[in-house]
Amino acid sequence: MTIAVLGATGMVGSRVIAEAGARGHRVLALSRRPAGDAPHVTPVGVDARDPESLHAALAGSGADAVVVTLRTLPVDQEFLVGATRTVLDSAARLGVRVLVVGGAGALRSPGAADLLVADDPAYVPAAVTAVAAAGVAQLRTCQDHPGGDWVYLSPPALLEPGARTGRYRRGTDTLLTGADGRSWISAEDLAVAVVDELESPGPERHITVAAA
Repeated sequence: MTIAVLGATGMVGSRVIAEAGARGHRVLALSRRPAGDAPHVTPVGVDARDPESLHAALAGSGADAVVVTLRTLPVDQEFLVGATRTVLDSAARLGVRVLVVGGAGALRSPGAADLLVADDPAYVPAAVTAVAAAGVAQLRTCQDHPGGDWVYLSPPALLEPGARTGRYRRGTDTLLTGADGRSWISAEDLAVAVVDELESPGPERHITVAAA
């Protein structure tokens, strides 16, 4: 496949690029400061804050799928939602599948189906409520495109660099935790799950993963 990765230089985006390349896929690395010397990577300069620039990059990419791995610090919900909407709109016209790596806040809290993780202080302290809320808004943006070919992948509560084991547990719209109550995965194994989903799409629109 040809896979476009938006947010290519970030923690998740860079690992998705590495994982996809290791499996023989061609990758388009979309970012403001494109770089890449691997033979499977084509750097593409794009300003995700500019809808016309973003649409032009996607339209000219020839991609089979687009992976959205955008993050801002501090969080910018308006930008995140706007860029995601532009990708979904463009992809729908181009017939391209979209996988959005979103946030854990959009998941349901374990044992409380009516409570989102974003609203559960057991998983989301006050300092990161804005980040969690942005993830929920991003999922709602996807759900506003019911006819599109998209999937929203929520990571577990903790996502950080680590080892690639190639193993993970897959769920749908509820946060996954281990026997010790921990909800975690390495960015490397999240990238494995991303490429697995692109290669063999499941039927669900909202999925999550956690360390096996």
